[in-house]
Amino acid sequence: MSCDSDPYVFTTDALPNDPRFLPPLANGLLGWKVFDSIMHMGGVYNGEAGDCHRADIPCPLAAKIETEEPAQHNYTLDTHTGIFSHTLSSASVTASQSLYCHRFYANILVMEVLLERRVTSEEPVVVNLVSSFDPHSKDIQFESSPDYKGGRHIQGQTAKAEFPGGSCPTVHLIWTPVPSTVSLPPEQTKARWGFILVVANSLEAAKSSYDEGLNLMETGNLRPSHEKAWKELWLQSKVEVTGSETLSKAVVGCMFYLLSAFPSIHDTSSYFGGLSPGGLSNGGDGQDYWGHVFWDQDVWMYPGIALFYPKLARSVLEYRVGTIDGAKDNAQKQGYKGLKFPWESAVSGREVCPDDIYGQQEIHINGDVTLAFQHYLYLTEDLSVFTEGKGSEVIFGVADYWVSRVKWNPDDQKYHLLGVMPPDEYYYNVNNSVYTNTVAKLSLQFAVELADFLQHSAPKEWQEVAERIEIPFDQELQYHPEYDGYSKGQPVKQADTVMLGYPLGLPMPPEVRRNDLEAYEPVTDPNGPAMTWGMFAIGWLELGEAEKAQRLLEKCFKNIQGPFQVWSESSDGSGAVNFLTGMGGFLQAVLFGYTGFRVQKECLAFAPLLPDEICELCVRGINYLGNQMDWLLRKDDVCVILREQTGRAGNTNPHKLQVVLKASGAKIPLKPGQPVTFPREAGCICKMDPPSSCWSL
Repeated sequence: MSCDSDPYVFTTDALPNDPRFLPPLANGLLGWKVFDSIMHMGGVYNGEAGDCHRADIPCPLAAKIETEEPAQHNYTLDTHTGIFSHTLSSASVTASQSLYCHRFYANILVMEVLLERRVTSEEPVVVNLVSSFDPHSKDIQFESSPDYKGGRHIQGQTAKAEFPGGSCPTVHLIWTPVPSTVSLPPEQTKARWGFILVVANSLEAAKSSYDEGLNLMETGNLRPSHEKAWKELWLQSKVEVTGSETLSKAVVGCMFYLLSAFPSIHDTSSYFGGLSPGGLSNGGDGQDYWGHVFWDQDVWMYPGIALFYPKLARSVLEYRVGTIDGAKDNAQKQGYKGLKFPWESAVSGREVCPDDIYGQQEIHINGDVTLAFQHYLYLTEDLSVFTEGKGSEVIFGVADYWVSRVKWNPDDQKYHLLGVMPPDEYYYNVNNSVYTNTVAKLSLQFAVELADFLQHSAPKEWQEVAERIEIPFDQELQYHPEYDGYSKGQPVKQADTVMLGYPLGLPMPPEVRRNDLEAYEPVTDPNGPAMTWGMFAIGWLELGEAEKAQRLLEKCFKNIQGPFQVWSESSDGSGAVNFLTGMGGFLQAVLFGYTGFRVQKECLAFAPLLPDEICELCVRGINYLGNQMDWLLRKDDVCVILREQTGRAGNTNPHKLQVVLKASGAKIPLKPGQPVTFPREAGCICKMDPPSSCWSL
């Protein structure tokens, strides 16, 4: 690979031996691994409670181009455009097959075939379209329906609802029939074919989307409208690394696959089915966690996207708001008040984890959910999510849950959370998980803060429990034990206590931060899930040890299965594939580690530090208080440009911002289009006008 190759284009002359690592194509509604006979649709699950899983949907566009004569093959995923292409070149023809999930029209999946004759001949050129399509599903009883405008049509309903009395979603497929061959007659040198598949929950929506697809094909705008939507996404966010090609491609891959899991920034349907660890292209079996939504969404995948796209961030919050009734039911079944978000969530918010112990004990999920809401408010000051958007019900409901879940201990005058499972799932039924208690404390404090903003009367218990909840700390060893009774040196599965510093932001001296990192790094399972080392890297960057951070971050490269930068959950290739959780953790190490970005109540703090192998880090499109900023980090200085307003930044009245440097106290106003350069040191971006104690509603 040449040093000047485009990091946005992943190309190879051979597909991976393991088909699990074929590139997934998705658009927030549909997800499909190229060439696979199965695809999935957001929010379409089959099975009740612990048997609930993403419903398999047959894919009529599961076809490969082949020729009878020998040919050279090339496979390319162009992340600029979200298009996967397979090109074969034989002596007589060059055949190209392009596949994409439409980025703007979310119900449409597209296959295009182009044949170009290479030699003049009186013989026709024939290319086979070898299909693996089977119109049956283990989850949906499909039936044939009348053709629609030349398109085949099947429809069906999932077999079993998520909970008794729940609805079973209906799925309609309408598609352009795919022939077994396409050919060029002797007099023709070039020809194109277009095939569309529409997947929708109603006949009306399916017909409407198919009509749209036919019209786009007729006007020649099917592919351009898709490419335009991806171009618009990339204009709003880019993370580019100079100095390490491996790191550069890894970052691009993470951004591409994460963005693919979100809906369009123009989507107005208000329905989004959440983010699962393996994305929309997976979820039909246990290795893919059944397509369920975990804390992975709120803690691991969300922060890196929220930094650029307020609207996409809001879609995650709206997903959680849509599961309030289920969360209320979960809390009541456990005998507590308020809301208990499920450890594994599908559509209703009722617990769908196959193993009860996780739903009962891994209660840190509640604090993880509220952390995403807090992060959004500090980035945008958009209180509408909490008023008409009902986000306040989430925050206040979680606070009520914590108050009813804690136990008061008169001996130490502290509140305790007993019988829990920490993020480190090697242990269960422990008391006072330090991560769980800390995230509970933060969510209670945020509930009090939000109540003040909204002029809502907060129960005094919220503040009382927040102030007096036990946060385990070993005074002698000056570190945080993972839970009551944890002995230093016991093995841990994944990042847990090290997350107190980031993302939780628990105040502690540098010595304690170092002690936590040094205590847990050597005992963390090297075969644990991929997102772990990003958190250690962020910790060491906080302490100014960039090279140590880089060595840990590079451990993640073992989880990237080439050539299409698809992540596996474990470094040996096992576990969930297209592991968005690992990508999210890795991306945070770049976006919040190298930059030192911390989203705080009154500012966006920064403390940049680059390892030796990175010359420059360019982060374009940071979205803060309605403004978009481009950052260029170099070894010795930092350049920030406030973008000219385009009306898309997520805030109709953006605040005037300034850079405030920590060491010198210098204040530098940010003016649209005017670069500001300053020495590399810690500081923050904040409003020029004095911060108010209460934001306007």
